[in-house]
Amino acid sequence: MDEQVLRSLIKWPNVPDCFGWLALDRRGQWRMRDTFAQQNKLSGQVITHLALNEFISRNYACDSLGRYFFQNGPQRVFITLDATPWIARITPSAEGLQLITQCHSPVEPSSALSDESGNIYIVGKVHQLIYIQENQFFKEDRETVALLHDHDLDHFSQLAKLRKEACSYGGSWNWQSKQLPLDPIRSEEIASRFKFIAIPSD
Repeated sequence: MDEQVLRSLIKWPNVPDCFGWLALDRRGQWRMRDTFAQQNKLSGQVITHLALNEFISRNYACDSLGRYFFQNGPQRVFITLDATPWIARITPSAEGLQLITQCHSPVEPSSALSDESGNIYIVGKVHQLIYIQENQFFKEDRETVALLHDHDLDHFSQLAKLRKEACSYGGSWNWQSKQLPLDPIRSEEIASRFKFIAIPSD
């Protein structure tokens, strides 16, 4: 978290929380949702300003209830999640393929899940910023779930050995010379299984 953000929390500790104005879409884009977008259940405007996107990513955290938020100076802006708290891309690097989130942090995968719509979710550890209490934060490698960006589904299928299940696909996938499990899941089970709140409220 940015040092200036921590200083502002100490200086202005009682700024009201904000809900509904910021969203993370299925492609890892931050979206600003004004009153019109909220009232009409619209996705909102994609934030394209590079510095603002990086600022949000550096100050993206989770509280003990499973609500994700952006600490915008002294104000906590809770984020509506279209899918999961993290969106992963398969990215080439000098060490081979990596899974990278929308916040540029690596995912250490342990398995994957496939839902009834063909979405792939990567299960693994991500280095996260965790809020405890009274403006105290710590960083931890915590198991979570990341929706795989739809542009990488074909690449994933090349790594996978699939078998048809009742509601989706199961099997395994090859990642960095390891065979990892791929299991079916229903999309409505994702949030409860991984203990996050997609639409936070106060």
